[in-house]
Amino acid sequence: MRRLILLVACLFAATTAVAEAAVKDADSPRADARVKPYAPRHIELVYDLYRNGHKLGQVTDTFSRNGKLYTLVSETRASGPLAMLWPGAIRLESSGEVTRQGLRPVQFEHARSDAPHKLATARLDWKQHRIDFQYKGRSWQVDGLQAGAQDQLSQLYQMMFAPSVPADYTLQVVSGRDLNDYHYVRSNGGSLQTPIGTLATQKYERITQTPDQKAVTVWVAPARQNLPVQVRVVDEGVTVEQRLVRANVKY
Repeated sequence: MRRLILLVACLFAATTAVAEAAVKDADSPRADARVKPYAPRHIELVYDLYRNGHKLGQVTDTFSRNGKLYTLVSETRASGPLAMLWPGAIRLESSGEVTRQGLRPVQFEHARSDAPHKLATARLDWKQHRIDFQYKGRSWQVDGLQAGAQDQLSQLYQMMFAPSVPADYTLQVVSGRDLNDYHYVRSNGGSLQTPIGTLATQKYERITQTPDQKAVTVWVAPARQNLPVQVRVVDEGVTVEQRLVRANVKY
């Protein structure tokens, strides 16, 4: 069961580390100058989590913005009888800035409450266009970081904060240990029943190049600033899905 929960967290790709000068800037009257108008200051979304149609637990995502600085945390926990088998949590954390182009992550962490030695950290160095990784005592760098890159967690919320999301959407996605290219194509997602009403959605599907790549589909609600309503990942014959059950957004 522990391996199953870990697989879920890896599929869904989810500490604030910003320089002191940036923190001071966030407290200034002009701190929101680069932030998209009406950008949320606080978001809390709760999803039920399913594997091949069977409920596993819940995922709670919390976004907080202070001026142009943000912290985004996602925690996955088993529920019901499964909680007795795996009482721990998997925590993903993205931190960085909110700009007029959307989210600009600076650091991403992937942590397990039962295995702190397996903490995976990726620091995005935008000046040097590289990512600095750390995992289990190892450190390495990957060059080629491109403008608009997101981390495993922030990519879902970038759709809320970007000025617009094209129908043909490509970006780099940073996980705790690597960098990958993602290509999404938009289509009509139909209407989905949610705790905040029936929402018309658009669907973004990842175009995979090889059979071993994860198939990712994200449903967003344009009328709710592209709030992520549902996420589905298919990998190695396993379908894992997040379905929104509670939403709290403050501006």
